Amino acid sequence: MSVWMGLVSFAAVAGLLTLVPGVDTALVLRAAIVRGSPHAFATALGVGTGVLVWGAAAACGLSVLLTTSHLAYTVLRIAGAVYLVWLGVKTLVTLWRGRGSTAGDGDGDASGGLLRAWARGAATNLLNPKIGVFYIAMLPQFIPPEAPHLAMGVALAVVHDIEGMLWFSVLIFGVQFTRTWIARPSVKRAMEAMTGSVLLAFGVKLALSETP
Repeated sequence: MSVWMGLVSFAAVAGLLTLVPGVDTALVLRAAIVRGSPHAFATALGVGTGVLVWGAAAACGLSVLLTTSHLAYTVLRIAGAVYLVWLGVKTLVTLWRGRGSTAGDGDGDASGGLLRAWARGAATNLLNPKIGVFYIAMLPQFIPPEAPHLAMGVALAVVHDIEGMLWFSVLIFGVQFTRTWIARPSVKRAMEAMTGSVLLAFGVKLALSETP
């Protein structure tokens, strides 16, 4: 398999994965609805950063720990579950207190808010052991024997990132296109309730997932 063939083949697989709704999608949509496009794109970039780290770790063999060490997988799984449950509960509690659509996330100034949005996206992706398992299972199949593993792993992750950013852009601009409808307080509250519930559900599901 040539380098280009590996990139194209992985792009097809990663593209299908990108279109499957998950916690990253829920987080980006929440940011777009509640905080606006800049925060949504910052969250998406954070998710992309996590993907790059997983890609490099898989290429270097570091994420093998997730499949060979039950303890390492369990620790990361519990940490990720706790984080997602915390995000979901925080969203629902804020909504219940009647501040869901106006108070946002308490991000303060714009630059600090964008940095926190990026960190939230990165942390959500990095604390999901399922992503690590996917990369360690899939990446080696698309890395030619003659290619530098680290460079090729990062290149594959960049392909995944580009596809992810394109998809997130469609979602974010879609939210902006329907901004007048979404801006209604009742709609924003419903969206917040749904997003908080989804994050909570993903957290519980991850906590109950015993095997990679």
